[in-house]
Amino acid sequence: MAASGVKRRKLEHVSSDEDDDASFASFGESDEIVAEPLGDEDEGLEDVDDEDGSLADEAAGEPEDVENDKQNGEDVAKIATPRFIAAQQGQDRTDGAKARRAALDAGGGAYMTGTFKSNMFKLQVDELLEQIRPRRGKREEAAEEALHALKKTFDQVPARGSLLTDEAEQQLLKSSKVIVPFPQPRPPRDAKYKLEFAGPSSINVIGSYALKTNLRSKEALEIDMVVTMPSSLFQEKDYLNYRYFYKRAYYLACLAASIKDEPTEYDVQFADLHDDQLRPTLVVSPPKPPSNEDMVKQSPRWRINVIPSVSADVFSQDKLSPSRNCVRAAGDTKAGPTSFYNSSLRADALPPSYLKLLHNAASTCDGFRDACLLGSTWLRQRGFAARISAGGFGNFEWSALIALLLQGGGPNGKPILSEGYSIYQLFKATLQVLAMRDLSKTALVVGAGDAKPTGDGTPMLWDASRAHNVLYKVTPWAYSQLRQDARTSLTMLGDQLFDGFDATFIMRTDNPLLRYDYVVDIPASAILAEKGSYHKLFSTLKRGVGDRTSLVTMKTPPSALWRPGSRRSKPAPDASISVGIVVNSDTFNRTVDHGPPAESKAEAASFRKFWGEKAELRRFKDGSITESLVWGTGESGQTVLEQVVRFLLSRHIGQDAEQSASFVGHGFARLLRQGASMAAYSPLMEAYKQLETDIRGLERMPLSVRHIMPADPQLRYCSIRPPFDIAGRQRPTPANITIQFEGSTRWPDDVAAIQRTKIAFLLKLSELLQEASAAITARVGLENPSDESLNQAYLDIAYGSGAAFRMRIHHDREQTLLERQLKDKSLAPSSKEAAARALAAYKRDYIKAPAHTQAVARLCSRYPALSGTVRLLKKWFASHLLAHHIAEEVIELIAVRTFVQPWPWQTPSSVQTGFLRTLHWLARWDWRAEPLIVDLSGTGELKAAEVQAIRTRFEAWRKLDPSLNRIVLFAASSLDPDGTTWTDGRPQRVVAGRMTALAKAACAEVQEKQVALEPAGLFASPLSVFDFVLHLDPALSGGKQRKGASNGTTFKNLELAAQDDESMIGFDAAQLLLDELETLYGSAVLFFSGGSERPVIAGLWSPQTARRGWKMNLAYSTIPQRVRAKEETVRAEINKDAMLAEIARLGRELVERVEVSSR
Repeated sequence: MAASGVKRRKLEHVSSDEDDDASFASFGESDEIVAEPLGDEDEGLEDVDDEDGSLADEAAGEPEDVENDKQNGEDVAKIATPRFIAAQQGQDRTDGAKARRAALDAGGGAYMTGTFKSNMFKLQVDELLEQIRPRRGKREEAAEEALHALKKTFDQVPARGSLLTDEAEQQLLKSSKVIVPFPQPRPPRDAKYKLEFAGPSSINVIGSYALKTNLRSKEALEIDMVVTMPSSLFQEKDYLNYRYFYKRAYYLACLAASIKDEPTEYDVQFADLHDDQLRPTLVVSPPKPPSNEDMVKQSPRWRINVIPSVSADVFSQDKLSPSRNCVRAAGDTKAGPTSFYNSSLRADALPPSYLKLLHNAASTCDGFRDACLLGSTWLRQRGFAARISAGGFGNFEWSALIALLLQGGGPNGKPILSEGYSIYQLFKATLQVLAMRDLSKTALVVGAGDAKPTGDGTPMLWDASRAHNVLYKVTPWAYSQLRQDARTSLTMLGDQLFDGFDATFIMRTDNPLLRYDYVVDIPASAILAEKGSYHKLFSTLKRGVGDRTSLVTMKTPPSALWRPGSRRSKPAPDASISVGIVVNSDTFNRTVDHGPPAESKAEAASFRKFWGEKAELRRFKDGSITESLVWGTGESGQTVLEQVVRFLLSRHIGQDAEQSASFVGHGFARLLRQGASMAAYSPLMEAYKQLETDIRGLERMPLSVRHIMPADPQLRYCSIRPPFDIAGRQRPTPANITIQFEGSTRWPDDVAAIQRTKIAFLLKLSELLQEASAAITARVGLENPSDESLNQAYLDIAYGSGAAFRMRIHHDREQTLLERQLKDKSLAPSSKEAAARALAAYKRDYIKAPAHTQAVARLCSRYPALSGTVRLLKKWFASHLLAHHIAEEVIELIAVRTFVQPWPWQTPSSVQTGFLRTLHWLARWDWRAEPLIVDLSGTGELKAAEVQAIRTRFEAWRKLDPSLNRIVLFAASSLDPDGTTWTDGRPQRVVAGRMTALAKAACAEVQEKQVALEPAGLFASPLSVFDFVLHLDPALSGGKQRKGASNGTTFKNLELAAQDDESMIGFDAAQLLLDELETLYGSAVLFFSGGSERPVIAGLWSPQTARRGWKMNLAYSTIPQRVRAKEETVRAEINKDAMLAEIARLGRELVERVEVSSR
């Protein structure tokens, strides 16, 4: 593990020079003050992920004057004079500061002795903070010049007299062509109150920029400027019925008009603050360059948000309590509380107070600023921001939460956080508060007082001294997501075997296809544009899906900016509402839902009202009579969950919403034959149990049976195609199993003799099985004739149902004899090498494979989506012609890792999330520097010492084989700490590089298209990158058979053999051809095969076959060539045409055509 975070995040595969020559080469200061920031100031943070560039690159590419940091703070302070709110200086705290620093140093033990392996984590955090801390540069200088100019302009704006709303609006439109951004509903025409303008009472730069908690970014620099409106403009009752917000909008329009009237070149637009249309703001940015101007030379990017505010004493805080109603229609005495309205108005009055709160926290807690930076990074990587459309929880909410927890919130009003906490402790403790406390049910109160949540799912962090709910903007759906992410991060940080730094702070986790099992995309135009429509949609779906899901969340379209001379912008035509669903694997496909019993009249009536005609009263086998819902089983092409969601949309939201909604999530499972369910494997599993019963029930066996063990992908629910589903042929693929007999001294003491004895055992077992059952056919087959140390025979057992098994005998004496040969110094090196190969094959086939099969089968039962994920991943490898090079067990380990170590997400509950997250990890895996380590127990049995031993073994292999000629991928597990069982000799570096490149391309496609992704597109890649391609007959190679094609038209004997000859069980013509080609031409050609998924065999000429000096007995066919006509020197050049002709002759009718690349 590298100490440098940048090096750790550099995950791109850099090929060596040798690879490049191959054919595959195509392939802050204490006087600063802070208050609530505008919008998502985190949004500009560049992706810390490798795929989007590194922060170090940004720092290098954007020159910044670090020495002017202090001057920067002084300039901002000068802008505030005389009307900026001055920062309150605390008393001398020298002794206290020393004590806090000592506590902080001691708190560094959270790095060293806390719940995380800390030394490396501390180095990574320190490096990250160094990269994301703000620095002063050209854009900061330009923005501060604009701040001075804006302040000067606002100070000189003349007052405007009192006018009725219509008159004031028309006058402003005629004089300055500015339309007042009134919120909806617009002020009534008969309104008696008047609008006027007077110079601001104070102007202040606030937000994360002033506190230096804004993240350094390539995006636009956000600076918030609060303009406090004079108290004389407001009356005591202006908090009612939007009157304050109307006056605020008019004041903002006057500020916009003053900028337009000045001879400045600023770009001025209106925007809703945090998507809150009650609180429009003025966005001032540099002028956009002409379209023909070089975009590289455009002005530094910055954005000043001008936010009108009001003094805290203008309106009584009791009148704006969340439980009060402030929007009163005439004669309506039963209106409920207007908590959001009240909190929005209250938030406008509190910037100075929160300015002091956050500044005091930064002054008294040394780790506060950096903890805010870490929190902002964590939020941004998960898609959270202060905008309501992004959850309503952003930089300010995080900072205010920490600041308040430093003051109270605990038992008896004591602080939850300590000022002596380290950065990491502050960050983790804040996550714990978010994860462990459900603030939507029980409010977190800081200070003297009491508060209750509003009851609509909005969380409540009640700041009693300011009478304000800090989290009033956080939507119920976003809060659920926030809590889940916090829980996941805490669990991840507590995983001793996982380095959670990248997953916590570097990786983006907000891609909907990776985050959710199902995504419902609904056009915004299909939802009624009325207040509360989003909450209605969420509550309807949440109630309707019930326990089928563990999380339902939404992402709503953000509000757009608009020009001062135009009306408020409407949502874009293509704007949509994205509903993310995380399912419960055990219940989401349930076809019958049980409602309340008939005796519960009120609940039953509510149930029928909600479900309408879908609800029906049913009597069940246990005698209960309940309201029920019955759903289809999926014959219509819709999953049960999709049926439920579409019914809810149609009944409660509207027909347009149901008809225009697109449901994403089941497309990947449809790519699998017979779907992703493990039910297709039940017949084979039953046959395996029957076989074990039949064998153990045999009499006259020479030895009693000790174990019968499965050792095949079919018996662990992981075969690329389910059993009995081999297109184009009737013979099944036999499932490998091993049998071990009780020990006996009568076994021979020679490896070759043991193999012959096995043949005798198998012949006897075949005879007894066929005598015992007429439904069994058994035949003995031979293998490995060229090496007597390897297994020589197997027994094919076929049942009438179609199940077939291939049995081999496991005798533990072989290992002892082979190890003895390896220790024999008198043995020839060639014999030792053969013994080493035989010992490796023995351990792989008889020890590792059965243990691997049992572990993966157990995990597939625990995680229902694992089987489909593994099968889909194998299909992906085969579709890209890589399955021949990478063992099935390695592919299974890669998929299993996503489930047993799912960070930064929860365990996948669908094939889509399992598959896409696996590809995401595969694209980031630096197999040169990192081993693959998987805990196949799934329960944490793999200990830290074992992991360290595996890493030590990996490092030893890298030192022993630095050029990666033998071990390229190191894949270890809790059952196989060696790490080379399945990867010794395969794949080659160029194949592993191709795997990484394809995974990165797939992830880029997912990121670009998101919900518009076509799943089949990830399984297609061009064949033009290969030097030649052999197109095989699909009917004979196990692929999809063409219409009208018949085996009898070309290979009649194979068709008859498939039907009548049991010896053809397991026959694979394409695989046999591939094996033959590798034996004959492997030194000159690197072959790729798609198996039954893609009936082609592709090849790349080895770089070693380049033109060379003439030499006899080369391993491939050559022809002599002269470099120049008159030169006597003759060089050897590979005879590609002759070799391809030989290959075509070997394949005969199996090869339809040979395509040679022209590149």
